[in-house]
Amino acid sequence: MTVTERAERSPTPDPLGMTRAAPAVRHREPRSMQRVLTGVVILYLGVVLIAPIAALLLAAVRLGIPSLLEAVTSDYALSSLNVSLALAAFALLFNGVFGIATALVLVRDRYFLARPIGALLDISLAVSPVMAGLAMLLLFGRGGWLDGFSIFGFRVPFAFPALVLATLFVTLPYVAAECGHMLQEVGTEEEAAASTLGASAWRTFRSVTLPNVKGGLIVGGILTVTRALGEFGAVLVIGGAIAGKTETATTYIYAATEERQHAGAVGMAILLASVSLVSLAIVALFQRTRGSK
Repeated sequence: MTVTERAERSPTPDPLGMTRAAPAVRHREPRSMQRVLTGVVILYLGVVLIAPIAALLLAAVRLGIPSLLEAVTSDYALSSLNVSLALAAFALLFNGVFGIATALVLVRDRYFLARPIGALLDISLAVSPVMAGLAMLLLFGRGGWLDGFSIFGFRVPFAFPALVLATLFVTLPYVAAECGHMLQEVGTEEEAAASTLGASAWRTFRSVTLPNVKGGLIVGGILTVTRALGEFGAVLVIGGAIAGKTETATTYIYAATEERQHAGAVGMAILLASVSLVSLAIVALFQRTRGSK
């Protein structure tokens, strides 16, 4: 071993008289390898993500804003958009309440059924929405276990209640997951302190637990709305995409594409994509603000 090598491996003298080990030299990949990896990532994103969005924008420019506005403000387009907005509102309401309750069961009250319940929530992410729509059709449709079952006087298949059930299925875990992460992050110290000071369970939830999960509720709610607006497979199978009745914004795009009404399809797609991008930007901004605190 040379003198230079011994000097590099010898401990570095400390000003206080102690010695510390020399910092380890970080291994850096060759610049050529970094460039290759960067090029592969950019190529992959370009083909899978950027190119389709660019094609949609170019189609919008070619068709022109007046024709797009005329198409998306037609009666059928507005009706389908109103149905999607109503479904998003129902999903936000039901999953907001259910999500907080589920998060409390999974994180705070560790019953023996907590793990199976958590696994059941993941089913909605693992199962294809088309399969979910078919399963609901077999359940509520003619000859099914709940054939003839009605909600508020309406039969479930090919009616608005069917769309609500399908949307709730695909948006089930988002609020529960986000609120569960928040509950794990804040711990139980504040809730225990409130109980020690004599606060009731309801007051502890309202004054301590609910403010602590507010961030998860916001993020999960935005993801729920975005997912509800973009759902296609389940609502198509169980709802039938009946114009003016069970047609959503996504099934309107499908129908407009089949009928070669490109202005309506592109206009509605641009509208839904804009809502999704704005929602993701809000989530990213909120998470960055929360992380900086």
